[in-house]
Amino acid sequence: MAARPTTIDEYLAPLSKDKRDALERIRQAIRSAAPEAEECVSYGLAAFRLDGRALVAFGASTNHCSFFPMSSQTIAAHKDDLASYDTSKGTIRFPVDKPLPASLVKKLVKARIAENEIQKGAPYGRKKTFRKAAKKQLASRRGRR
Repeated sequence: MAARPTTIDEYLAPLSKDKRDALERIRQAIRSAAPEAEECVSYGLAAFRLDGRALVAFGASTNHCSFFPMSSQTIAAHKDDLASYDTSKGTIRFPVDKPLPASLVKKLVKARIAENEIQKGAPYGRKKTFRKAAKKQLASRRGRR
């Protein structure tokens, strides 16, 4: 039985070249949008943390690759940008030959950073209030109310 990966490089190493290349582009876009974020492996996925909080993750499966904003709020707030991708509450799936554009990844990462900033001071059990505030802030940044 192979050991579980402990770094993103170890996570990417056994993947096929096309999957590794697609995910490496995602990794570079995340690094560009959040240079202070630290790389890690979380829940078996390649991930990034910022100030000790989960930021985003990405991974590969048999038939596609995925990007995990780790927030259903972020996916909902960017549903128009994500219309051409297969999404669920917390996942954006894309074919290996059509990876997410770096500009979209950066936009999603910056939205997650803003959301984490709002939630930093959230007392336990009060996340809904802060999620609403985060959603409102994200909408106002895009000129919506």
